Amino acid sequence: MRSVTGRLMLLDTASLYFRAYFGVPDSVRAPDGSPVNAVRGLLDFIDRLVRDHHPDALVACMDADWRPAWRVELIPSYKAHRVAEERPSGPDEEEVPDTLSPQVPVIEAVLDAVGIARVGVPAYEADDVIGTFTARARGPVDIVTGDRDLYQLVDDARGVRVLYPLKGVGTLQITDEAVLREKYGVDGAGYADLALLRGDPSDGLPGVPGVGEKTAAKLLAEFGDLAGILAAVDDPKARLTPTQRKRLTEAHPYLAVAPKVVRVADDVPLPEVDTALPRTPRDPDAVRELAARWGLGGSLERLLTTLAR
Repeated sequence: MRSVTGRLMLLDTASLYFRAYFGVPDSVRAPDGSPVNAVRGLLDFIDRLVRDHHPDALVACMDADWRPAWRVELIPSYKAHRVAEERPSGPDEEEVPDTLSPQVPVIEAVLDAVGIARVGVPAYEADDVIGTFTARARGPVDIVTGDRDLYQLVDDARGVRVLYPLKGVGTLQITDEAVLREKYGVDGAGYADLALLRGDPSDGLPGVPGVGEKTAAKLLAEFGDLAGILAAVDDPKARLTPTQRKRLTEAHPYLAVAPKVVRVADDVPLPEVDTALPRTPRDPDAVRELAARWGLGGSLERLLTTLAR
């Protein structure tokens, strides 16, 4: 990626267009009657984010593979309940509402025409793209996502925070290490360990049976991190209850592979892209055609006006 000084904003794009889809009525339609609620909702989100948080650079991070085979090989239940169709070659098809799927190519076309960098990398999720951009960033980073997994990237020293939508994007939880310590008892570096111990049914992660969020936080406070907890299991003098020791011992096969699944990658081969916030559309003709074809009206006009400022 080209180096940009200033604040970098990374969008977990699928997370945001899902929220737009469910938050904007499906009565919002194109001239031909096609629903465009996710398209217009996402454009409104981006407009509000740019106006409120003034990023210097912006990347719409995409799921080129929402369920990478290398994660499934380690934990076969990973996102298994969200598979709509298994494919022998290429990513499995994710279960997505019928009226949302056709809007995704429109979203991609609009972002490209406007000139907002859009990055997805084969065999990786958007989370991994976000993790790699964050690792390479030279300035502060705002990650916009409705996925708590990305709390693991929060780092006060580097100015990395998560903007977590509570209601639309008008009400955001600005998540820094103080928020994480208050809500979960861990900092950003400890969140991935807490998540894999606790488990996450929405991602098909079993966790350690009998170890919920509070117990996981207490174990991490006592032993530091997952490696410290596993060392304590092998130390008869360590302050673990017999039940905890038994459960952690039985969960060892899961705990041996879960970190690679739960922790976002930070070494994704990113393409060379210009992440600078566009001031004028990259392809004005395409913008006009898309606006007319899909009836994007005020949503697209407002975003272009905000970018021009």
